[in-house]
Amino acid sequence: MIFALLGLAPAHAVTPVEQVEPYAISGQSGAELYASIGARGPKLSDGRRTIAHTTFKLTWRRDYRPQADGACVLATAIPKLIITYTLPKPRGAMPAPVAQRWKRFYDGVAAHERVHGRYIVEMVEKIEAVSTGMRAEDDPGCQKVRAFLQRNLKVLSDEQRARGRAFDRDEMSAGGNVQGLIFDLIK
Repeated sequence: MIFALLGLAPAHAVTPVEQVEPYAISGQSGAELYASIGARGPKLSDGRRTIAHTTFKLTWRRDYRPQADGACVLATAIPKLIITYTLPKPRGAMPAPVAQRWKRFYDGVAAHERVHGRYIVEMVEKIEAVSTGMRAEDDPGCQKVRAFLQRNLKVLSDEQRARGRAFDRDEMSAGGNVQGLIFDLIK
């Protein structure tokens, strides 16, 4: 066997840096605020605008160790994760009833985005678990370990994306949570 995994548990809990990147909207009614979101919301890769979006930056400090027997072991893989939530932020004051509906809407949308953040953290934990202790025989330059790791990263990344898409489909479908938040805001 060329590859062996020595450990399957992360060395530590992944603690991301979380930040909110607001974008400005305006309006004095729920409908005006929602229309402003439609005009100014973050763009997805296909060019469509959305209410909010979660992105991340992930870097690693990895310690590849060539072994005396010619093998290579990935001794540690320590992640640095920054999650950014892009959320709408109204400019100016609103009438009290609109402000109350806005707060419920914003809190619900932010909670939705935090689920995406949790999925990202879980993916990073899986990457760390599968990486730490990875070993390849006859790999003095640690190239086999790196290639095997990249294949695993793609699988875990694809899984996280599929999970996020399925969550969005449920939340944004007819009668879903996000649709309810929108209806409550614009009523």
